[in-house]
Amino acid sequence: MRFPEFSGEWNKYTINDLATVVGGGTPDTTVKSYWGGDIQWFTPSEIGKNKYVDFSKRTITRDGLDNSSAKLLPLHTILLSSRATVGECSIASNECTTNQGFQSLIAKQCNIDFLYYLIQTKKKDLIRNACGSTFLEISANEIRKIKVAVPVQNEQEQIAKLLSLIDERIATQNKIIEDLKKLKSAITDLLFHSIADAHTIRLGKIAHITNGAGDVQDANTEHQEDWYPFFDRSEELKWFPTYSFDKEAVIYAGEGQSFYPRYYNGKFALHQRCYAITDFASCIIPKYCYHFMNTLNSYFVRNSVGSTVPSLRMDIFQKVEIRLPPIPKQQHICKIIDAFYTKLEVEQRGISILQELKQFLLSQMFI
Repeated sequence: MRFPEFSGEWNKYTINDLATVVGGGTPDTTVKSYWGGDIQWFTPSEIGKNKYVDFSKRTITRDGLDNSSAKLLPLHTILLSSRATVGECSIASNECTTNQGFQSLIAKQCNIDFLYYLIQTKKKDLIRNACGSTFLEISANEIRKIKVAVPVQNEQEQIAKLLSLIDERIATQNKIIEDLKKLKSAITDLLFHSIADAHTIRLGKIAHITNGAGDVQDANTEHQEDWYPFFDRSEELKWFPTYSFDKEAVIYAGEGQSFYPRYYNGKFALHQRCYAITDFASCIIPKYCYHFMNTLNSYFVRNSVGSTVPSLRMDIFQKVEIRLPPIPKQQHICKIIDAFYTKLEVEQRGISILQELKQFLLSQMFI
């Protein structure tokens, strides 16, 4: 797929011909003077969502830069993750540094936007050339050797311009979703904390809390006929040959770094280190319980045990205090919050459509 005004063969290069590949580093985390400066310092989890990134979660000082293997990267460097999630990338809007999970690209003789899209078409090559037993990692030398095809400058600019329009729309859509999440969180807190005619009661007095029984080894990530949804600590939906619950439930992973509930109504199986809250008393709507529990992540993190992998005990759930208004007020609160979830799902589908369009064009417009 080409613009009609262009013809002719694309020229063959390697990444090394088009860009300088630069690794990253991490200053000593025990030296306070290395951290909190005005130099942006990115980690792989912060890139890939949008085309451009500007401010990092953590920053380093000039001393931190000078006393580590981190490199100061110029404006419009492509930050390319080379470890764990290999091949994610964003363009730096400012001078910055990265940790060692990157092999970033500083363009030599190629349109920077075109190179950004070109490297995305080589993600399979990046993964294929990565190695490692604990997690995959690709070296700078392997990245330099990857072969690519590049058209003339004018065609590079036209391709990059079209794909940039889609990325601009994706960034706008991401901003809409982030703002909706913030608004939902603020309204949810207001709804639960401004209830005048509510009383407080412990969860253990109005619901049954039990562990799951399934083992993740018996679950399957592929849908199986006559198997049932299986919930564990991962976000990925799995399937199980038997079910242990057939009711409305609020589901919790028993271990992890954060603790947010899931809601399900029907037949399902549950991992043995997860919890199901079921059999609710007539004074509470299960969906209301789910929405209320969604505000308690900090409570569960604070009361978890274990340093390596924080985990929850049964008594932590028993002691949760829930504010209960009358049933009509619970229904009203659920209706408002559910409307936000519906709106978020619509906006998320919009993101998916745009990303599918972008991937189609990437597959069709590059050799």
